Formats: sequence, C-alpha cells, structure tokens
Amino acid sequence: MFQVRAALSEQVEWRTSAEAARAFFDDLRNFAELMPGVERISSEAGGIARWLIRAEVPIVGAIRQAFAVSKAVDEPARIEWAPAAGESKNFLRYVATFEPRGATTRIRIEQRVELRRTHARELHTLAGLAGESRLSAALQKGVAEMLHSFLQRARTRLEK
Repeated sequence: MFQVRAALSEQVEWRTSAEAARAFFDDLRNFAELMPGVERISSEAGGIARWLIRAEVPIVGAIRQAFAVSKAVDEPARIEWAPAAGESKNFLRYVATFEPRGATTRIRIEQRVELRRTHARELHTLAGLAGESRLSAALQKGVAEMLHSFLQRARTRLEK
C-alpha cells in the first residue's frame, strides 16, 4: 500500500462572535473562494461535498484529487467533515471548534489528508520515484501553506 499523509492543527483567536465564526467555517463556499488549491467544492446527493484540490508536488508536478466528505458533527461549538462512507482512496477530515472568550472567539482548525493507493503509479507515474516520505513532506508543506493563507483571508473577512 502506497500512502501519502499530511496533518495540520492551528489555533487562532479573532475579534468575532462564535456564531459568526461558526457560520463562516460552515459555509464551504468560503473554502473554495479563499483557500489556494481548492478548485471547487460541489454538493452531491446524501449530504456529500466533493472537494477538488490541485497541488504542486516536487518531482511529480501538479496533482488533482477529489475528496468526498460528509458532515460528521454539526454542533454549535464544533463542525466536522469526514471521509464519506465508502471512500477508499482520498481521505479528508476537517474539524473546526469555536470557544467564545468575551469579545473574541478561539477557533481551532484541524485538517488531515491521506491518499491511499495499492501502487504508487496509481497516484502518479513518478510517485514511486519520489517515495512516500518525500511526497508526504511536500503534501504537509502544501497543506500548511493552503491553511495559513486561508486563515489570513478569513480573518480579514471576520474581523471587519
């Protein structure tokens, strides 16, 4: 099994209400609009959202993958999107929690990405040459850049 993984956890505190922050992070259009690499997010039957993400990976070049997710938790203080039932290759988990702190809200974001293939060539013809650890490191860097850029843009919108 060939597996490429990345995970990132960030915590921010912004001058906004928990309700406004939750509404913002619950609207997937904000991710498609503000997160680099997210080409689109489309809604499908059964509450499935399909994220189409493009990433530049050293040696391999551009990789485009679709991630089918469904909302696993929908509470006032927490939103979680998890891999859709039946997904076996592209896994995306996204969690956002909201903690009111007077005039600010502490927001914790966790994102995990995993690509699984029986053989490296199923991911890309050069994936085997690059190797799991190198591709995972590149994916980790890409996910971090995407999330940090998104959070900067989101803060600008939420702290108006």
